[in-house]
Amino acid sequence: MRDAFQWLSYLQYPAMLVALGYVCKSMLAMPALRQTGWAPLFDDWNYAMLYMGVGVGLSSLQDPTKTQNELSRRVWQDPRKGRWMLVVLAAYALGTMALGLVGAYLADSTALNQLSLGLVAFGLGMVGLLKTAIDMREHHRLDRQRQ
Repeated sequence: MRDAFQWLSYLQYPAMLVALGYVCKSMLAMPALRQTGWAPLFDDWNYAMLYMGVGVGLSSLQDPTKTQNELSRRVWQDPRKGRWMLVVLAAYALGTMALGLVGAYLADSTALNQLSLGLVAFGLGMVGLLKTAIDMREHHRLDRQRQ
C-alpha cells in the first residue's frame, strides 16, 4: 500500500507544472496590464497557488522512510537541522494560511478574495508537507537510531 501512495505522490509534478504555466501566463500578460487591469493576473496567481497547494499536498503522500536526495537525508539525520526545517515549514504553512484568511476577510474585491483563498489552499498543502516532514525527521534521525 505504501508503494501505491509513493506512486501517487509523483502526481505533484504535473500539478506544479500547471502552476508554473499559470505563473508564466501571468508574466506574459504583464505588458497588457494597463488595458486589462489586475483581475486577469489575480486569476492566474490564484490558479497557480491552487495547483501549488495540490502539488505540495500530493507530495505529502510520499514514503517518509525514504529521502528524495542527499541534501534531504543530511537535513533529516541531523536533529538541529531537522528541527529548524520543521520550524521553517510550520512558519510558512501557518503564515500562508493566516495571511490568506486575513486577506479574504479584508478583501474589498472578488479578485483579491479569490487570491487570498488560493493562498489558504497553498497553506493547507504546506500543512500536509509539514506532517510528512515530521514523520521523515522521526525516521531518519541518527541520534534516535543508535539507542
